[in-house]
Amino acid sequence: VQLQASGGGLVQAGGSLRLSCAASGRAFSNYDMAWFRQAPGKEREFVAAINWSGDRTYYTDSVKGRFTISRDNAKNTVYLQMNSLKPEDTAVYYCAALRRWPEEAGSWGQGTLVTVSS
Repeated sequence: VQLQASGGGLVQAGGSLRLSCAASGRAFSNYDMAWFRQAPGKEREFVAAINWSGDRTYYTDSVKGRFTISRDNAKNTVYLQMNSLKPEDTAVYYCAALRRWPEEAGSWGQGTLVTVSS
């Protein structure tokens, strides 16, 4: 499956952004999906995952209550709604098709940069 993330940008602390990841190729609805991020000078980290049907989600502690992952299988798209953004959320965000639930990625898309100013 090929993945293309979009929706990043510059936002002030406390603001919101919604990232999208469009998939093409093999049946999108077969895959559990996830978002990861990589901040400058840091390793890539897991952010959120959603199962193939959309009825199960999983978040890293630092984004619980602020970020929401969702998907629309009819549109072959997974979303990450990010609210109450903090400067420490600044990173390149990547979507991925999971090889194993909830954090082992199999296929990566290109990233989209999110910058949160204080």
